[in-house]
Amino acid sequence: MSKRLVMDYVEFYAPELEREQAFMGTAFGWEFVDYGPDYRDIRQAGIGGGIERAAQAAPLIVLKADDLEAALAQVRAAGATITRDIFDFPGGRRFEFRTPAGTQMAVWCKAAE
Repeated sequence: MSKRLVMDYVEFYAPELEREQAFMGTAFGWEFVDYGPDYRDIRQAGIGGGIERAAQAAPLIVLKADDLEAALAQVRAAGATITRDIFDFPGGRRFEFRTPAGTQMAVWCKAAE
């Protein structure tokens, strides 16, 4: 039986991170926490989010799972192409995939406590 995965985070990509952050703060009233020179965590946006200094790309929708390995098996069985296998990042682990229609997405889970 498949488990429901929920949208939990949206990641934006911008070569000019500071300019994008200034725009989002002014236009939307969002607040930010700096995680080094190349990443900003977005606060007060209604859903978790971040901005990464990177080449311009479509926003990445990130789903949340309690069991990352089971979620990986579930999306793979549904026909996804895994574009980045499970990896660790501060606060958790995630993998990235492309749907059969070409949408790039990710699934994450919190780090074990």
